[in-house]
Amino acid sequence: MDIINPSGKKIIKVERDFLGRKLILEINRVGFRSTASVLASYGDTVVLGTVQVGDRPVLLDYFPLSVDYEEKFYASGKISGSRFIKREGRPSDEAVLIGRLIDRPIRPLFPKGYRQEVQVIATVLSMDPSFRPDMIAMIATSAALMIAGVPFDGPVAGLRVGRVNGEFKAFLTPEERAVSDLDLVVAGKKTGVTMVEAGAKEVPEEVIVAGLEFAYQQFQPAIELQEELRELVKPEEQQYELILPNEEIQKKVDVWTKGKLGEDLRLPYPERNETINVLRDQMHKDFEAEIGEEKYSEIRVEYDEALTLAIHKDVRDGIVKDGTRPDRRKLTEVRPLSSQVGILPRAHGSSLFTRGVTQAMNIVTLAPLSYAQVVDTMEVTDGERRYMHHYNAPSWTVGECGRLGSPGRREIGHGYLAERALSTVLPAEEDFPYAIRSVTEIMSQNGSTSMAATCSSCMALMDAGVPLKRPVSGIAMGLMMDGDTPYVLSDIADAEDFAGDMDFKVTGTSEGVTALQMDMKVHGLPIAVLKQAIDQSKAGRKFILEHMLSVIPKVRDSLSPYAPQIEKLKINPDKIGAVIGKGGEVIRKITEETGAEIDIKEDGLVMIASPDKESIEKALAWVKSLVEEPEVGKIYTGKVVGIKDFGAFINIMPGIDGMLHISQIAKERIARVEDKLKMGQTVKVRLDAIDEKGKLSLSMKNIEQ
Repeated sequence: MDIINPSGKKIIKVERDFLGRKLILEINRVGFRSTASVLASYGDTVVLGTVQVGDRPVLLDYFPLSVDYEEKFYASGKISGSRFIKREGRPSDEAVLIGRLIDRPIRPLFPKGYRQEVQVIATVLSMDPSFRPDMIAMIATSAALMIAGVPFDGPVAGLRVGRVNGEFKAFLTPEERAVSDLDLVVAGKKTGVTMVEAGAKEVPEEVIVAGLEFAYQQFQPAIELQEELRELVKPEEQQYELILPNEEIQKKVDVWTKGKLGEDLRLPYPERNETINVLRDQMHKDFEAEIGEEKYSEIRVEYDEALTLAIHKDVRDGIVKDGTRPDRRKLTEVRPLSSQVGILPRAHGSSLFTRGVTQAMNIVTLAPLSYAQVVDTMEVTDGERRYMHHYNAPSWTVGECGRLGSPGRREIGHGYLAERALSTVLPAEEDFPYAIRSVTEIMSQNGSTSMAATCSSCMALMDAGVPLKRPVSGIAMGLMMDGDTPYVLSDIADAEDFAGDMDFKVTGTSEGVTALQMDMKVHGLPIAVLKQAIDQSKAGRKFILEHMLSVIPKVRDSLSPYAPQIEKLKINPDKIGAVIGKGGEVIRKITEETGAEIDIKEDGLVMIASPDKESIEKALAWVKSLVEEPEVGKIYTGKVVGIKDFGAFINIMPGIDGMLHISQIAKERIARVEDKLKMGQTVKVRLDAIDEKGKLSLSMKNIEQ
């Protein structure tokens, strides 16, 4: 019997085996008033993908598509660990990054000139703790787009793939993720790959390529299931009008630019950009004189866009037909490099990395581990990020005015990519007990700033004395497709990015890849083309790394004098309470009186930090006195804290008393304890024995008082 929802529509459900579980797509159970909504279920994970399409075109010069990923704490049976805010608010960085993962393979599959407002939201309603829900969210949103009647050239699907004991696997458990040397996300269509992102533990390039092939083959059933759903629904295609460049204006601009592009624009940066600005100004003056100022002001933007398209076509023609890049570089050539380290005197570590006109300054700050960032998301509660990379790129870095504000999705994404690139080469906490904040301030943009951020961050970490396992470099690869012939470019600049078909960023050490990020502008690429880009990137990374090591050959031998010094001490976990004290009174007193900061881990690792060595020594001695274990044969200076007929109790260490029998007080026999000892008196005693119950036997005989 068909189930009918309150809006009168039949509930439709399709399902298919997908990597060991049932993948179920269902419509018309919820979300009646949205343009389209799909409930995707996999194991105990349930994600609602919704699409809402605006009812009229938006008068903007870009496609107003928004893609968001909504974490709901109830999905994993949790309440936010934040002390003050319990409801979901601003999305976490992790949610923003997953939203970008879903956005990137979807956006290029809409036609150029489409201007309807499209809002895509993936809401996680239930989360199976045995795997991450992000790829099910990608499938849910793609399925919703497939039945929304919009001109979406899907479906797409994605997989997050790891490698455990040399074997590729999707939907890894948390335990498997912890031991995996690869975290690879691949998304694509039936015909090819459209997006890649990865973090890796110095994995060889050929393993990355094999992982791409594995993921591409394994996500095909999810694509087939979406196609089955679309066939059942048979959505009505929505009417729309593409806002395309005026062909007549484009022809006029093409005629005007004849003889002004080509060789005349094959110039190094920034001279090329300056020449284009002059050319653009001259074009506007000429057409304004021809058409008239008032009329031309109404269509000036269209002429501007037509010139931009003409320049993009010229870039492609130069590469495909002549093998010449806009600045005359060879396809594999990297722009000129120059760098410095230690440029900011009070920073713990700093660097300035310049590649062509792209420039990144990085500043590293070290702090005790208590400064690590608490991670509170639907998937993780009370986790910590000990290494944080933040990326800033204000509008003046591209020569424009703009408002300052909180970081956007691009800034968060670029910062995370650089963070991922270096995370795998950081020293263990036990060896280097510091929280590390790395901030990249972009000083000038002309393509591939995230890779400049990676290189500058690595150099600043080395300048700060952080003992990296190996240095990391990064490069951005581009692509021009001429039919089935690929032209892969190393170290792309803005002009090649805007005119090209791919932006592929690769970071790694001399031993292998540490991070990847690839976005497509074409509707899918075969694995062979991606392999060519990965292989070509290796030589570029090596060239950049050699430059970096010529500036700072190895990690500094010592930390900055302005960085906190940290001493470690391992204590019995049972003694942690003695260091902290009731209500934290003891640890607070140590901090106030010595000026040092103290962090204590559950396993008994105590870390004492201060820029002042004397403060550390005072705090260290204090902590040792609180946790020291009694040692048989050792002489202690103690205080009389109790007197009995048979002897006295002596406090020899904080919280530790021993029994001094009356026969052990003096060499001669005494009748009363009070004849020799008084309450509060300080005496020297030797610890003679500790019995099986932990009781201490003391003696004053033969000890000079």
